[in-house]
Amino acid sequence: MTTHGTPANEAQQRALALLARVGIPQPAEAMLKYPHQFSGGQRQRLMIAMALAFKPDILIADEPTTALDVTVQAQVLALLEELQAETGMGLLLITHDLGVVAEIADRVVVMNSGRIVETGDAAEVYRNPQHPYTKKLIGAAPGKGAMPAERDRGGEPLLKVEGLSKHYGAFQALKGVSFRIMPGETVAVVGESGSGKSTLARALLRLDEPSGGQALYKGRDLVTMVPKELFGLRRQIQMVFQDPTQSLNPRMSVYQLIAEAWAIHPEILPRPKWRERVADLLTKVGLSPDMAQRYPHQFSGGQRQRIAIARALALEPRLIICDEAVSALDVSIQAQIIALLEGLRREFGLSYLFIAHDLPVVRDFADRVIVMKQGEIVEEGAVRQIFEAPRHPYTRALLAAGLDPDPEVQARRRAARTAEGLLTA
Repeated sequence: MTTHGTPANEAQQRALALLARVGIPQPAEAMLKYPHQFSGGQRQRLMIAMALAFKPDILIADEPTTALDVTVQAQVLALLEELQAETGMGLLLITHDLGVVAEIADRVVVMNSGRIVETGDAAEVYRNPQHPYTKKLIGAAPGKGAMPAERDRGGEPLLKVEGLSKHYGAFQALKGVSFRIMPGETVAVVGESGSGKSTLARALLRLDEPSGGQALYKGRDLVTMVPKELFGLRRQIQMVFQDPTQSLNPRMSVYQLIAEAWAIHPEILPRPKWRERVADLLTKVGLSPDMAQRYPHQFSGGQRQRIAIARALALEPRLIICDEAVSALDVSIQAQIIALLEGLRREFGLSYLFIAHDLPVVRDFADRVIVMKQGEIVEEGAVRQIFEAPRHPYTRALLAAGLDPDPEVQARRRAARTAEGLLTA
């Protein structure tokens, strides 16, 4: 028996060697697992191993790090660089992340509307862009402006979390997490995959039942609240998910998606006013009211995320949890969504729990930052303190792993990674 002309035992040994080369631990055991049993970073490594099995002259990597956290991003890019040096293969990297371009590319090709508008040395294009579209992309990159000023947040917290825990059998996904969110405040949660960020979000909404602790929303404990009480209160806490393609029902029109909130909570708005309110919400998120009769597949990714935000606003929440809500968007659309969220915060006095792996976005948008590792909060502070004077080694490692398009920033972060000695592939 052969596989693509290779004897089975030889193919197995080759597969084991490839798994080991791309950094999959215990390759022999990994061979028996299925994709859902691996983390996002490991799945990306498996895809790289599959591509390398054919010993390609050119490897096309289409958004290989888009949904990965900063340290895993750095590891995957370092792996691609190492493999390129070992094999001499060419690498065609497709990405919307200018930091990734600066990290790994020798030359860059900028495309707009199906055409190449600019090409050249990656560092030179960043320093001296010629085409207006290139200038727009670079100008939209987050993390370059002044950090938000600290604001006085006196009074009672909107959400007070004390000792929140979540166990899956013997595994502790959350270990006594405690923090506060004040009215009108944006608190960002950062950390690697598996740090507990999304588990925290699901536990707060009781999508996953917490194992212990408290989550006091306006003084009422979401953890111990009976379902009937929770149903009425949870409309004030809404969530915007990472992938609107999955979170929006493709069989429902935009009007149905937004108006569904009032069908479930009829006390919010009488039916005769639904169409008017849908039009108003679409306008507020930068879409045209005549789009209400369209379906999700008829929109771009950025437009679908705007629809998801409009749907969350329909219930008139006080707190919105954004779980990687902009990570899959290109920099210009990302900037538009962040500006939209900031404008809605000012208009409606909203608070945000903003879960993200994109540190420049966090730097521009958040008031405070929570750093999580292995289910625990290892550091918390104002944005300026976290980014300019991080205290914990893990926080410094995250910042060192961040990808920035500025070549000078890249050089400083490469040196920081070496100094920390925490970011190995």
